[in-house]
Amino acid sequence: MVKQITYRRVYEETSPQDGKRVLVDRVWPRGMRKEDAHLDEWLRDVAPSSELRKWYGHEPSRFAEFRRRYLAELRDAGHREAAEHLRDLAAHDKLMLLTATRDVDHSQAAVLTEWLTRKR
Repeated sequence: MVKQITYRRVYEETSPQDGKRVLVDRVWPRGMRKEDAHLDEWLRDVAPSSELRKWYGHEPSRFAEFRRRYLAELRDAGHREAAEHLRDLAAHDKLMLLTATRDVDHSQAAVLTEWLTRKR
């Protein structure tokens, strides 16, 4: 059973209601000190590949294709272990997926939230 999963920017204030805080970006957020992030985990390997991230460039018009390619990446060998670990976390804890992306609704955090909460 999947617990509650939400997402937001890593720069926003923490809350006791966050649950387990997991950064899902491949690179560390610019200007943020590690101790200020209050993370439980940083899952770099669940983030989109560098190639996909660069292709996407956070262009909302490319989001549907980004989502399709990213979901395919989650099944490949380079992402599978981290993706399954995230799925296991979601089964046991309330999760807050964090990203540095400004447009969080068009980010990997949004795609991961949908992926984790849909029926298998």
